[in-house]
Amino acid sequence: MDAMHGTQLKRWALACCTLLVILVPLSFSIERHVRVLPIALLFLTGLWLLAAGRAVRRDYRYAWPALVPAALMVALSVVNIWQHQLDWREFDQSAHIIMYAVIAAVFSLGLSMRKVWNGFSLTLIFLGAVSIVQHHFYGVLRPAGLNGGPASTIEFATVMLGLTLLALLQLLNPKATRGEKWLHGAAMALGLYGALLTQSRGPLLAFVPAFALVMALHGYRKGLRRRQWLPILVIGIAAALTAAANLDGRLIERFASISQEVSSYNPNHDAKGAVRERLEMWRTAVRAFKEHPLAGVGIDRFGTYIRSEVAAGRTNAAVAQYGHPHNEYLDAAATRGIFGLVVLVLLFVLPFFYFFRHAADPDDAVSGPAYAGLAIVVLYAVCALTESVLFRVMSQSLFFFLLLGLAVRVGHGLRRRAEGDGAA
Repeated sequence: MDAMHGTQLKRWALACCTLLVILVPLSFSIERHVRVLPIALLFLTGLWLLAAGRAVRRDYRYAWPALVPAALMVALSVVNIWQHQLDWREFDQSAHIIMYAVIAAVFSLGLSMRKVWNGFSLTLIFLGAVSIVQHHFYGVLRPAGLNGGPASTIEFATVMLGLTLLALLQLLNPKATRGEKWLHGAAMALGLYGALLTQSRGPLLAFVPAFALVMALHGYRKGLRRRQWLPILVIGIAAALTAAANLDGRLIERFASISQEVSSYNPNHDAKGAVRERLEMWRTAVRAFKEHPLAGVGIDRFGTYIRSEVAAGRTNAAVAQYGHPHNEYLDAAATRGIFGLVVLVLLFVLPFFYFFRHAADPDDAVSGPAYAGLAIVVLYAVCALTESVLFRVMSQSLFFFLLLGLAVRVGHGLRRRAEGDGAA
């Protein structure tokens, strides 16, 4: 009786952990006081697992390509804050990294990943519906979700596109049931359409190489039948055409304006417009890096630097209100110096090769999360070229939650197989 009670308790605990993991991406997109609960419960669970579970700590060792650069980011932040005598509120991003590094321990449990993927697709359907309602019923030109104002459109689009890639992977999964394929197909359609409604060029452009990589790898390693790629092609074309029609050409105009703004950019005169302002901020960020190559100007001090440059007449006043150059690589170089840039590159490069290597694993328990992690890393690495995806809380949270969690999940599969081989 006691053994049966213990088994039931274990199943109940695993079910609760699975549900909490499912709720996390949704929690990023709702009111902040509500989203604290699932994250707090997962954090406490992660602490307990790390303290009590030797096997969990071994999973972390396998996941070092993601955990080491994340730890380096935290250490570098401490040094940077101390060097520049900054307020410890600038430790906010690093605190998030630590939190999700602890939460990642939950991925070492026997979670039902099928339920996790299904739950993520349900979240994507909800977010896509929110975008549709905001745009078509409330007249919001660029939907921003439930957590933030107009400035949240980019991170809202990034979150939806990240979840769209996860839905795509499950749509390609030959082991998914017909009902699950319909679920993931609907999620992909609504997520892609909702992201197109935001008209956020950076995330949408970054989605293209991530999507192409997923399709190419799947086709090369597992084969791609017409019944697999045809529905995906239909979903993508239908979402794009519907969005283009409903936006009265605004989406096409936004993409077409990129080359015009680039060619007409002049730092002394015409620096207004989303693209021109980025070019001006990038020029200023490069100058900041040249002046402070080792330690940068300080975490979150790019806004202060740019306003001083505007006052000195070296930067156009059109960008005086910005606090981030809308390029994560240049922001790292400008605010943290060469070491910050190197660590950021490692944060994308090491996990990329880690996930890429294990995406070909014959064991679905390893290749499944590896494929998902690879897609997320590519999306964010490319998007970081033109957007502040790690500066904004919603998109930053999704990245570290999935990056570290999926890395530990892959490590969990590798560790269990290694122990099984050793026992044999």
